[in-house]
Amino acid sequence: MSETSFFRRTWVRWVAIAVVVIALIVLPLILPEFANQTIARIGVFAVAVLGLNVVMGYTGQVSLGQIFFVGLGAYITAYGVTHDWNIIVVFILAFVGPAVVGLLIALAAARLGGLAIAMVTIALPIVGVPLAKRLGDVTGGSQGLSAQFSDAPDWSGLYDDQWQLYIVILVTAIVFLLTRNLVHGRYGRAFAIVKGNEAVASSMGISPYWYKVIAFTVASLIGGVAGFLYMVVIQYTSPETLSFAHSISLLAAMVIGGAASIVGSLLGGAYYVLVPQLTNIVDPNSTALLQGAILLIVLFVLPGGLVSLPRVLTRLARRRSGDDHGRTPQTTPIAEPDPAAATEGIPTERQGHA
Repeated sequence: MSETSFFRRTWVRWVAIAVVVIALIVLPLILPEFANQTIARIGVFAVAVLGLNVVMGYTGQVSLGQIFFVGLGAYITAYGVTHDWNIIVVFILAFVGPAVVGLLIALAAARLGGLAIAMVTIALPIVGVPLAKRLGDVTGGSQGLSAQFSDAPDWSGLYDDQWQLYIVILVTAIVFLLTRNLVHGRYGRAFAIVKGNEAVASSMGISPYWYKVIAFTVASLIGGVAGFLYMVVIQYTSPETLSFAHSISLLAAMVIGGAASIVGSLLGGAYYVLVPQLTNIVDPNSTALLQGAILLIVLFVLPGGLVSLPRVLTRLARRRSGDDHGRTPQTTPIAEPDPAAATEGIPTERQGHA
């Protein structure tokens, strides 16, 4: 029995899931406070990278303003908490608000392409920072807003860092599961066709415009969830949260983790949080230089991001095994895709008019 077929067995997958769940339940109880806070921050930015992955990785649309929706969700959360709104209402508004804004922007910008839509998304954080400073009555101006609402309740018997990490784990797991179902379902197949060739998508009855709108709206919604989690962990937001530099860092994290990959989004979140800390330890004066060097190295060695590392190592091992036996590994011809099968179950304009 091959190793690959073993790991594809249903019971093996369920055992692996059970181990992961148990680890997520136990680890916050035994890890030190700093470790819990670091893991929680990774979860926050993994959600932010996931939203960017939906619109860029899976749909192929340029978006350089994802941090704007993260910041918007954080501001809505901080404002609601400081005005004693119900926390469930605050959570809902934290992702509905960015989703509505993202929808309005997408309706106007989705017909654009290339540099044009890039300029629109770049404008979001550039405009967002001075706007947050000007609307001081709502945003706290340059000083920002603080909101402590995620302290552990007395009945839980937990420390604050443990309680916050459990909140991040729960919300992150739900968001990742829902997003996985989206990108592996009929909408995900439509996203892939639009990304591959918009003309082909149109010929199949798939509207590139509307699927761009859907992808951008979903990405904005997920960004709002990340903003809520940001306030759960950081408990403070300011115009600096909306900085364009953070948006570029999210983009780099997505590329390094792996575009169009759920696991790559987790790796991207880890990169976003851990690498700046490590480069700061090495040389605080060369942090940007070291991060740029890491980005270039990963792009050259692993163009598919860190998520492609196991696949690359497996390919190298197979090549070495083939060389050891004095023969070249055989390749299996790839069958041409069937357009009818590829679009099966995808909602199209033709179906909508039926």
